Amino acid sequence: MADMVDTNSFKNGMHIELDGKVWRILEFQHVKPGKGGAFVRTKLKSLDAGAVVDRTFRAGEKFPRVDIEDELAFMQPNATVQVLAINGKPSTVQLPASVELSVVETEPGVKGDTVSNVTKPATLETGAVVQVPLFVNVGDRLKVDPKEKRYISRA
Repeated sequence: MADMVDTNSFKNGMHIELDGKVWRILEFQHVKPGKGGAFVRTKLKSLDAGAVVDRTFRAGEKFPRVDIEDELAFMQPNATVQVLAINGKPSTVQLPASVELSVVETEPGVKGDTVSNVTKPATLETGAVVQVPLFVNVGDRLKVDPKEKRYISRA
């Protein structure tokens, strides 16, 4: 069964299935009027037609969630991936939960800068850019989460 998501879990950029089509949530707003039940106003974009529509849903209403992400920047040549097809058309490339990539460009860390959670941008071998801790150097192999586009650890 498809992963279900209710209106309380909506996020910008999330995809849902509605009326047999896939829609991207551009904007949403939870509304709690003084009278009556709460509802959610949304602005949705159709992936098929590209049309943008405003829709209102009751709070707590559930929809099938469609995971659609384009992580091609994290895809290596000859990598094994899964492709999601919607109505026979390729729509999404699904990568593993983590990939190992080498750092090809980053600034050197400043010695003595010990403030926690300080990051710097690093360009990976595929061209993707992620924020990494200061101790990461050119040539290091990193474990990266392609879905959230973030550094996990050294490989």
